Amino acid sequence: MASTEPTHGSHAPSAKRKQKANFSVSFVIAAVIVASIVSFIAGTRGTELLGLAGSTFGVEVRTGELDLSSLQETYRKLDAKYDGKLDKEKLVESANKGLVSAAGDEYTQFFTAAEAQALQDDLSGNIGGGIGAELGNRNDKVTVIRPLENSPAAKAGLAAGDVVVAVNGDDTRTATVDDVVKKIRGEIGSTVKMIVNRDGEPKEFSVTREEIVAPDVESKVVDGVGVLKVSRFDKETGTHVRAAAEDFKKQGVKGVVLDLRGNGGGYLEAGIDVASVWLDNQVVVSERRGEKVIDERKSAKNPVLGDVPTVVLINAGSASASEIVAGALHDHGKAKLVGEKSFGKGSVQELINLSTGAQLKVTVARWYTPNGKNITKEGIAPDTKVDLTKDDINANRDPQLDAALGQLAG
Repeated sequence: MASTEPTHGSHAPSAKRKQKANFSVSFVIAAVIVASIVSFIAGTRGTELLGLAGSTFGVEVRTGELDLSSLQETYRKLDAKYDGKLDKEKLVESANKGLVSAAGDEYTQFFTAAEAQALQDDLSGNIGGGIGAELGNRNDKVTVIRPLENSPAAKAGLAAGDVVVAVNGDDTRTATVDDVVKKIRGEIGSTVKMIVNRDGEPKEFSVTREEIVAPDVESKVVDGVGVLKVSRFDKETGTHVRAAAEDFKKQGVKGVVLDLRGNGGGYLEAGIDVASVWLDNQVVVSERRGEKVIDERKSAKNPVLGDVPTVVLINAGSASASEIVAGALHDHGKAKLVGEKSFGKGSVQELINLSTGAQLKVTVARWYTPNGKNITKEGIAPDTKVDLTKDDINANRDPQLDAALGQLAG
């Protein structure tokens, strides 16, 4: 995922707030599970934003048209014979989707106006009306991993470890995390009733939904090592990472863990900004169309953490901008990689606004690491492979983070 401008479950409840956020090991563990397992009740959709990007400027325009007479013929025959009412808007949207899908590229997509807005909400972390609690799967049960600080969930008394058994009277004991998230989300100012199992006892909560923005960056210091969790790359992420890095420097940390597990990407510009915290006017990524280099992006100067030993955590959910950052820091010798092989998305997408409010996301190039590697389908392999098993998750263990901290403990 990558690109030039707008293009992915952090920051405090507001993406604008530059405050240091402390988080528990349980959050770190939860965040590394594939996106469908972990979601913010507040409304994160648990999607894999593995290819975002976008710019509405500098779009190459080509002349020429498709002969769509056969499509019109099909519509006329359908309209004449169909025993029912046709929704013309849906027909047009479906035709657009089919046209773009026929390109045969999984990352080239047509988004309706509603889908385009949902994509932008995901990119910004704006998850709408929710209660501000993170959910995950623990022992095959939908469980509160933690309530966000000062969130409606925290104020209502929900706690980490609560097992969600009912939402608004609907039994959720066999529901998925995503299903429960959808039930909990709703209109801002409305109320959701939840029953949870806490230490074997049922407890009922009534929580008023508020506008929730899921944090993109969270940080803490563990035994003299700064731990920086980046959940997505949005427009403010570079600023948040730099602020956390400056705080680490003030505290004199002996090393930094950059946790990109489960981070499916976001804006390329944000990835460049994050890499600039370690790199000094160095190539972060190059873009090629065929064998031709069409763009080469460099970091800014004066990196905050350029001389601080760093370990980057990656897994199968680390994609696009996450892979760009991890690859750049690794290729320039600024970081070691720990965890599991990354997703493997080495293409660049551009988001193009259409006149109807819809958007076209189209693959425009392939990106390469500073050493000239395109990781499509292969991913980036860690220097030290450490698995995170289901048993680890259920037991609230994080051997990957432990391994990274161990490498920086000297």
